[in-house]
Amino acid sequence: MLLLVVQVDDHPAWLDAVQLARGLTDDVHAVLFDASRADELAKQGIKAAHVVEHDVLSDYAPEAYGEALAQLVGELQPSGVLAVGSEKGNEVMAHLAARMRAPFAANCTQISGTGRPWLITRIRGGGMLLEDAEMDAGCGVFTVQPGAGTGAETPSTVDQVDVRRFTPDLRDELARTRVIERTEQEAGVSLATADVVVSGGRGVGSAEGYRVLEELADLLGGAVGCSRVATNNGWRPHSDQVGLTGTKVAPKLYIACGISGATQHWVGCMDAKAILAINTDPDAPMVTRSTYSVIGDLHEVLPAVIAEIRARNASAGTSG
Repeated sequence: MLLLVVQVDDHPAWLDAVQLARGLTDDVHAVLFDASRADELAKQGIKAAHVVEHDVLSDYAPEAYGEALAQLVGELQPSGVLAVGSEKGNEVMAHLAARMRAPFAANCTQISGTGRPWLITRIRGGGMLLEDAEMDAGCGVFTVQPGAGTGAETPSTVDQVDVRRFTPDLRDELARTRVIERTEQEAGVSLATADVVVSGGRGVGSAEGYRVLEELADLLGGAVGCSRVATNNGWRPHSDQVGLTGTKVAPKLYIACGISGATQHWVGCMDAKAILAINTDPDAPMVTRSTYSVIGDLHEVLPAVIAEIRARNASAGTSG
């Protein structure tokens, strides 16, 4: 049984998809859109890699990626195609499945079987539940939930990877959806990778109210997030939003300031190792679900926390 694992982007959970595929068969091939990544595959036990090359594919182009993969699948006839369940991974696999007229299961945590049927467990409801399902497909199309490979055995390495070039026949109109410009991210810790996220909701009260959150995040080496209310009110940009329609985060510590904890926000932060809720309402969902809670006005609590951190840093002889 041949399985293809597609590396759509540089998402760190790529190895999760590889490990899940290796749990089904030893015949796993990688599909790359960047030939420079082939050097890493030997450490992951992948013996063959198909490097997809075309002028249209010089940068991310989901329609063209999907068509190129469909042509490669038609040539190789694999039993299944997997990718990481990132934003780009889900988008490209959806294009692939549509062109193949095949079913698509996103954000799977487990996959077994050989296609008649495939047995899958996948994330549903924004992460609030797991669904066991069967997929009747000769070639299944899947994305793997980041973290699904955690705990799997480290794959054995191979001495050499057989790199094969593949040039699809792509029409010019497939370039209509593609990245045409990139801007440098501002210096600092990103929301998705920060170990500490200080997030604010309606209780912050205004755009100016986030200054104290920014100060705390800076002291802790973290990033500032927000709820959908803050974005809707124009207090913070959408790029700061945590939740089902924003960024899903998994920091070591998530500090929720003045956030009620509606489901759409909770699914964005529930993977945090610990959650500290600061809220005036002791019955707020975020408070009842949190690891720790402080009942009080965030504009009184946070300055006190900041003062204590600065005092401890000063006594320890550290700056910041």
